[in-house]
Amino acid sequence: MTTTHASALAVVTTGLTKEFSGRRVVDRLDLAIPTGSVCGFVGPNGAGKTTTIRMLLGLIRPTSGEGIVLLGDIHDPASYLGGVGALIESPAFYPQLSGRDNLLVLARLGQLPTSSIGDVLERVGLADRANDRFNRYSLGMKQRLGIAAALLADPSLLILDEPTNGLDPAGIVEMRSLIRSLADEGMTIFVSSHLLSEIEHVCDRVVMIRSGRSVFQGSVEELRNMRTAELLIRPQDPRQLGSLAKLIATRGLEAQIDEDGVSVVVADGSPWAGELNRAALEAGITIVHLAERERNLEDAYFALTGTHSGDVEVNGALGGIQ
Repeated sequence: MTTTHASALAVVTTGLTKEFSGRRVVDRLDLAIPTGSVCGFVGPNGAGKTTTIRMLLGLIRPTSGEGIVLLGDIHDPASYLGGVGALIESPAFYPQLSGRDNLLVLARLGQLPTSSIGDVLERVGLADRANDRFNRYSLGMKQRLGIAAALLADPSLLILDEPTNGLDPAGIVEMRSLIRSLADEGMTIFVSSHLLSEIEHVCDRVVMIRSGRSVFQGSVEELRNMRTAELLIRPQDPRQLGSLAKLIATRGLEAQIDEDGVSVVVADGSPWAGELNRAALEAGITIVHLAERERNLEDAYFALTGTHSGDVEVNGALGGIQ
């Protein structure tokens, strides 16, 4: 890899692998995270997300493979960890100390300048609550203080593992706004989440893994556009749903009846919708709705990983994702 290419990537791995007792959790994973991007990291239960993050942070050693993080070798974490901030799982602080004093303790332990404490508290929106004790903070405030701690070293790369886990809707919106504001400062952010709607709102790139292997890497828009068009058709008489599905099947397409009507996947640009309308009319079926369903990240995700919504939460919280 050339120096120029490596400098354009905050994280790059080749064949990154981790085995535990002969079980391969991360399987020859190749990552390429551009500098300055906000990259989402998603995968179903047990996909290897947290294990990957721990390897990037030097918390566990790879079984095999190579990697470069901020131009430092992944096998020598000390060469790059000074430029990395991280929030892994729930932040741990002294409950009786204030937010400011907790950061003061961490700064002194890490031999970091204490002069930055006021700035990071301002950046995460806790300046007016800095002197409140940690045990009086809401869950969202505790998560933001955890990010403030990760920002003490003024990192170039920020790694967040499930930062919205357990937050209420207001807390999720606040976290989303904070991540975007940090990205606007030019920081590279690698964020894992099981909330696909959050990836769609916050990230410009996404890495999807299943069984420790990458199934997609690219922009959110590229992922969304990978799905073929899906038409939703609704007859005026709900009793004709079955007849409509059979009519579609005679055209060689697979129709699925759901609570919204009959859905069918067709190729983009296909004139099939008009043909169906005419055929339905001839069969005595009056169609009152025929439109393309909006493409979304969830549909693309489930198609790529072969999972269902029980594996990854679309709009709510779900624990246990790894």
